[in-house]
Amino acid sequence: MNPLERRDRVAGAVVGSAVGDALGAPFEFGPAGVYTARFPDGVGTMCGGGGWDPGEATDDTQMAVLVAESLLERGGLDLPDLFGRFRRWAAGDPKDIGLQTEAVLTSGDPWDTAAALHFQINGRAAGNGSLMRAAGSAVYFAGTGQPEAEARSATMAAARRIAALTHGDRAAWEGTAVLHELIRVALSGADPLGAVADALAAVHPDHRERWAGVLTPSWHPDRATEFNGAVWPCLGTALWALRTTRSYEDALARAIDVGGDTDTVAAVTGALAGAVYGFEAIPSRWTTPLHVPLPGYGDRVLRTPDLVTMAGRLDGGRVDESPADIDPPRTCT
Repeated sequence: MNPLERRDRVAGAVVGSAVGDALGAPFEFGPAGVYTARFPDGVGTMCGGGGWDPGEATDDTQMAVLVAESLLERGGLDLPDLFGRFRRWAAGDPKDIGLQTEAVLTSGDPWDTAAALHFQINGRAAGNGSLMRAAGSAVYFAGTGQPEAEARSATMAAARRIAALTHGDRAAWEGTAVLHELIRVALSGADPLGAVADALAAVHPDHRERWAGVLTPSWHPDRATEFNGAVWPCLGTALWALRTTRSYEDALARAIDVGGDTDTVAAVTGALAGAVYGFEAIPSRWTTPLHVPLPGYGDRVLRTPDLVTMAGRLDGGRVDESPADIDPPRTCT
């Protein structure tokens, strides 16, 4: 790992995720090789397309901002407040919203049962929507100065609770928990790829084997058994892209070139690669046009300087309460 200041990694994670989202959005549902076909010289730009303006972030970053602002304004994890922000956003007619997330947020069910009821009825809730919004909360709950085991437990517990607001399948909770932990490790200056085994050891036993298979160094996106809109291949592809490249820019190009759910896969890749390589590694041709509209919240639009400021406020912002003491959404049996 290169010696970077923590603030550079923190900004890299938050902005890096947003950049990946906006860069990947025009290629969503495209075939493998879609990025290379558009940019054969390897110098990608915020090209826009598919209903997105150049540099416009999607629901991935919009929800990530809502998570971050709830944490900052409420001084910690306030799940009813966060769910209310999600609902207000969903009612604001965003350009894009995941089918599963939309069903949960518009069901009219209470915050602590909506996702579980959806899962109980549909039996499928392992989409990647809880991964895409994780960068800010991963920074917030990363903390400093704790023993490794305690820090790992705290950040993974918080991730599960945030994921469970919209995803009733524990597979999504565990994947989001792993992502939080790997970002936490990267922010400390250590190698997140070297921390996968410890993260897996903290995964719920019922889901550990499945996650271990996707996160192993030998895994390749060609081995995915689901579309990468599912949580397993999405996170698996992000780690593969990070493992097989040596720069932020190359990691995003490789992730988008897989095709499919390119905005979310690139957002997750961007959060990890941004934490590893830092904000300065993100090309200015990507950060300059970046903008994040917030449907349901008037004419608010956040740009890169706003995200950098938000990232700094999130860092070290953990409250003293243990996430284990916060009531999670209910499960339905």
